[in-house]
Amino acid sequence: MRGESRITAPAPVLLLLLLLSLVPTAATAAAADRPAVKVSAAQAGTGGSVTVSGSGWRPRTLVMLLVCGQATPARGVVGGTNSCANADGRAVTTDADGRFSRALPVAEPPAPCPCVVHVATATGTKEQADAAFQVAGHPVRPLPAQTGGGRLSVLTDTRLDGSSGLLTWFGAPPARTLTFTVGNVGTGAVKDPVFQVGAAHGVFAPQWDERQWRGTIRPGEKARVELPVELAAGAHGDYTVSLKYGGKVLAEQPWGVGRPWGVTLFWILLCLVVPAAVFRVGLAVVDRVRPRPPARGASRALRRGRSTAARASRPGPPAPNTTLPWFAPDTGPGSTPRLSASRTYDPSGPTTPTGPATPTDPAAPAGPTAPAGPTAPTGSGRSPGSGRSHRPGGSGGAGDSPQPHDSGRKGST
Repeated sequence: MRGESRITAPAPVLLLLLLLSLVPTAATAAAADRPAVKVSAAQAGTGGSVTVSGSGWRPRTLVMLLVCGQATPARGVVGGTNSCANADGRAVTTDADGRFSRALPVAEPPAPCPCVVHVATATGTKEQADAAFQVAGHPVRPLPAQTGGGRLSVLTDTRLDGSSGLLTWFGAPPARTLTFTVGNVGTGAVKDPVFQVGAAHGVFAPQWDERQWRGTIRPGEKARVELPVELAAGAHGDYTVSLKYGGKVLAEQPWGVGRPWGVTLFWILLCLVVPAAVFRVGLAVVDRVRPRPPARGASRALRRGRSTAARASRPGPPAPNTTLPWFAPDTGPGSTPRLSASRTYDPSGPTTPTGPATPTDPAAPAGPTAPAGPTAPTGSGRSPGSGRSHRPGGSGGAGDSPQPHDSGRKGST
């Protein structure tokens, strides 16, 4: 029994020693997984370069290296990327172990020192780390004092409210409203907090713009914040809207912007309308320069005049006879009376002496007429040479000329 007690007594002590030995190992592993940045020199002048190396980053991740002013590793970049020399930044991709090494040129940031070498991921989950660095000859100013002990945290997911209008379809800047809810988890009140909103396209770093929210958030309270977000004119594609406060990224929101097809339609119509307008102008110029033909009305009048002259020059049909049927050409009103033609001689009938014919006046009253003797048969029995029928009254037909009457021969017979 005593031997068994000697063997089992130290078992709890061994278990406790084993747990204590594992705690530092886990803490060291957790610290090793955090992104870290080192600089080959703590100070360098403008125009030189330093080697920046990092470890603990995600494998195969693109990171950006920048020299930033008005920043410390403890507080981060107070002025955001607007305080960094963005034009002289460099990009590098981590290896399979999450390490990198890159030469960075030294440039003066737009904000005064204290300065840092700021490293942040360009894609995926936002991670950042800073290393203290001094730009030789650059002015140094103290950092702005922190206001109170308030600390804001995003309590709900962010969203983009709003929609694109007709002008956006024709290339106007797309605009949305970033809406989220924050809560004060610190010990002091936060008055009129200043947020930073940036939009990144693809692998490019976001361009941060400051947006101030008017109001006071007391410890333990929450508030709904709405901040405007606007892109450049004609922007399209996949964007990521980021929210930063106090040098830390609080939230990210994807934003897919459609292509402004109205601009494409405008150029297509312009390529069709301009050539058509030039063609119409050319036709108008040619029509004005070339000689004009005579007017249609004048040509018609000219043709009518020519046809009238041609008809007048051609011999026409004889004029119709307008003599009244009851007047002979030689016995009309106002004409000179002529002798009527002699009667036909018939030996079998009584002989009636014929004398000079008395002109007939249409206005004179009609008197009793003498009985006429037997007339010669018509047809082939009439005397040759007469040539026309005998009309009562002694006047010939239309167009007949009077023939001389031989009264001496008739009387002798």
